[in-house]
Amino acid sequence: MSIPHPGIKTCGERSRTMPKGIPRNKPVNQQILHRMKIARGHLDKVIRMTEDGVYCIDIVQQSIAVQGALKKIDEIILKNHMETCVADSIKKGKSTEVIDDVLKIFERR
Repeated sequence: MSIPHPGIKTCGERSRTMPKGIPRNKPVNQQILHRMKIARGHLDKVIRMTEDGVYCIDIVQQSIAVQGALKKIDEIILKNHMETCVADSIKKGKSTEVIDDVLKIFERR
C-alpha cells in the first residue's frame, strides 16, 4: 500500500469514529490511475492547443474531454468509497458522519 500525500486524508482520518483507511483493491486502483493518465494526456493536449493558438471551439471540445474523464474518475472513486468506507461505517452503526461526508461532495458540484 502506498503512503498518502501530506494533507490527504484516508477514510479513517476524517474522524476518530470512522475506520482507518480501507485500501482500494489493486484492480480498482489501477483503473483509477489509468483513467487519470488519460485525463492528464487530454489536459496536456489542451495546453498545447492553447499555446499553439488553435481554434477556440477545438480547445473547448478537448477541455470537455478532460472534464468527462475526471468525472468518470470521481464516479469510480466514490463508488469504491461507498462500497468500503461507507458500508463499513454503516455496519458499525456510525452512519451519520460518513453520509454527511458523501453529501458534502455533492454540495461542491
